[in-house]
Amino acid sequence: MSWITGTAPASATSAPVNLFPPPSSSAPARYSVLPPHYTRLSYPTSTSYRFTRRSRQPLLSYTLSSLPSLPHLKDAFRALPFHPSPPPIDHDHSFDTVTNADDRISIEAFHSDDEALDAAEKGAVVVDLSHYGRIRVGGEDRIQFLHNQSTANFECLSVGQGCDTVFVTPTARTIDIALAWIMKNAITLVVSPVTCESISKMLEKYIFISDKVEIQDITKQTCMFALVGPASNQIMERLGLIDLIGQPYGSHNHYSVNGKPVTVAVGNVISEEGFSFLMSSDSAGTVWKALVAQGAITMGSGAWETFRILQGRPAPGKELTDEFNVLEAHLWNGVSLNKGCYKGQETISRLVTYDGVKQRLWGIRLSSLVEVGSAVTVDGKKVGKLTSITAGKRASEPFGLGYIKRKAASKGDTVIVGGNVVGTVVEVPFLAQQRVLSKT
Repeated sequence: MSWITGTAPASATSAPVNLFPPPSSSAPARYSVLPPHYTRLSYPTSTSYRFTRRSRQPLLSYTLSSLPSLPHLKDAFRALPFHPSPPPIDHDHSFDTVTNADDRISIEAFHSDDEALDAAEKGAVVVDLSHYGRIRVGGEDRIQFLHNQSTANFECLSVGQGCDTVFVTPTARTIDIALAWIMKNAITLVVSPVTCESISKMLEKYIFISDKVEIQDITKQTCMFALVGPASNQIMERLGLIDLIGQPYGSHNHYSVNGKPVTVAVGNVISEEGFSFLMSSDSAGTVWKALVAQGAITMGSGAWETFRILQGRPAPGKELTDEFNVLEAHLWNGVSLNKGCYKGQETISRLVTYDGVKQRLWGIRLSSLVEVGSAVTVDGKKVGKLTSITAGKRASEPFGLGYIKRKAASKGDTVIVGGNVVGTVVEVPFLAQQRVLSKT
């Protein structure tokens, strides 16, 4: 849904209204919020556009054929790739065929890692996350099923909302974090590339004969992009997608691009800020080009891994293994303490009740590079383990993630990693967003 800057008369008239100034020849058209006395631009039909006043005064209504005095407005609407009414998919993605790999988006070049990391910090980047797993959980019992199989409270969510949830072992050891979107006919889970197959099999294993649940891996039939960085909102404005700006994490809407459904959601697998785009592969090229055209810098997989570590987002096989439980990984936002029985619930409840979390995941700023798996020590005693490391921006800012015993060190303290590398314990954005819960 596109909102346009401009002014309007106090009451509706037939006089032309210049709601969209001519774009300059050197810059693309920019979109921003309507004045406070207007609500939104709605699309009641494929050719009709209406401005509705919040005061419920008469509306201004135009059609494409009746806009001779607003040529730039007309051209702008036609140029926007996103349309607010998706095809008749009943607000859901359902894929029955595998898309030919040759039809998927082909990205010829990325910006340099350092340029992309700078943009992620000060501007906006777009990242192709199509290799991440996407699992569609359908059937009448899908809410209760996922409620019982992971740590989040799905019963309190409505269509159009979303959350993080953690898949754990019966003893609450970590498997993976999933980003879940509650759609009308299914729940879409976004998981790590390395756990998609095992999580799909695990979920299928726990479906009882009486359960009306269907598990479908739709990774090969879809593409996914992440928009990250403080300028993400501005890019969303320019694309006419401002109805999602300021909405809670996981909120999502469906749009149409090239006649195909595209889901846009608040947040991504690395941050509660930014946005995610889920689409079929034949729409991916259009979406990618639209994001780049509005100023998003392209980020490759190497920079993305560095960014993951700098942000502190734990990954399967590194921070998320059967060696660490979900609360040691500090994944509180994906955990419910009052939703009743679920896998790992008994262990999590004991950890909270008896303050049994003995170690915690932290960021560690390092004086030099060191091997993953190196011991973290304080006063010569081992107190933790390094799980991920990156050389950082311009290969001059070594940084790692690691578990450290709670009583040994915390934010601001100095530790030794690998025998002789000095490290400083620091908070990282992803873990800093986690809100610690208690039984009370």
